[in-house]
Amino acid sequence: MRAEMATMDPSHVQLMSVESPPNPAVTALTSAVSSEVRLLEDLIGIMRRQRSAVAADDLQGVDDSVFSTHRVLVTLGEARRQRRAVSLMVGGTEDLALRKLDDLLGDEMTDSLRRACDGLRDAATTLSREVGMNRQVLRAALSEGSEYMHALCGTSEQSGSYAPRTNSETDTRGGLLINRTA
Repeated sequence: MRAEMATMDPSHVQLMSVESPPNPAVTALTSAVSSEVRLLEDLIGIMRRQRSAVAADDLQGVDDSVFSTHRVLVTLGEARRQRRAVSLMVGGTEDLALRKLDDLLGDEMTDSLRRACDGLRDAATTLSREVGMNRQVLRAALSEGSEYMHALCGTSEQSGSYAPRTNSETDTRGGLLINRTA
């Protein structure tokens, strides 16, 4: 919240802007939203590394990205729970829409909270785009791998199996193979 204060100078009156300390709940909300922004930015980086790993046929890199994604998503869930708790203090509801904060907080809305909310929206939009690209890349890679395995094993894609065909598969008598030693 800002207040203007007049100071007396012998030659003229000067107005100074004085910042009052921010509401602790607004500070906590700013911190919670900023944490979510950092986590979404981490996820964006992971999505980009995952695409690079797929392009380089780096299975360990893909595996690492899956583990990293899981770790960040768990942390993001905790950050969202924290934001909901603070939102309850600030606005009386856990599902406080960030775009309505200006109206709700009025003069208590800080520039840092406004920047954090804008950053969260931007990061969420970017992450959504990155996830969409990864889905396409991974589907294409899986399709290529499947086609390669079918060509390598001599099976049709409709058989659903990578095992080479044997004479028993062409046997029309039917029957059931039972492993009695199992």
